[in-house]
Amino acid sequence: MSRAFTKEDDSLEAPIIPPRPALPPGSANYVTPAGLEQLRQELAELEAARTAAEANHDNDADRTRRLTLLNGQLAALSDRLASAKLVDPVTQPANEVRFGATVTLRPTSSKGPERRFTIVGVDEADVSKGKIAFVAPIARAVQGAKSGQRITLQLGPKKEEVEVVRIEY
Repeated sequence: MSRAFTKEDDSLEAPIIPPRPALPPGSANYVTPAGLEQLRQELAELEAARTAAEANHDNDADRTRRLTLLNGQLAALSDRLASAKLVDPVTQPANEVRFGATVTLRPTSSKGPERRFTIVGVDEADVSKGKIAFVAPIARAVQGAKSGQRITLQLGPKKEEVEVVRIEY
């Protein structure tokens, strides 16, 4: 009988553990207080899922696969937590864009909308919520800028000059 139409048993394959968001080599793992709490919450959820998986003896192959996945995720998260460097935005200079700042940029030409985003750690970055990782090109371009300063952003193939109109912590 041809094996082309038989279901292969994939329970023996090692599960693929999703990687954490990228942190450039040699870069500190800065986190905001909210970001640190988010990591701790994720750790609690993974530990609860591992406890539930350990207690489930319905299918040993699925259980082993699930535990391998959870243990890998826990190891990666534990490493990330161990390397976390807490930066409280309240301690940052109020008139300069630094980690934790919410920045509003206005194009110097009349074209285009204002951009508003908060510079956060890689694990809490979420573009849909206006949270940009501190290692992102736009975050790097504005770090150190002061209110009223003009900055040239490289947006793909084109450049755009913007003004820092507001810095909030």
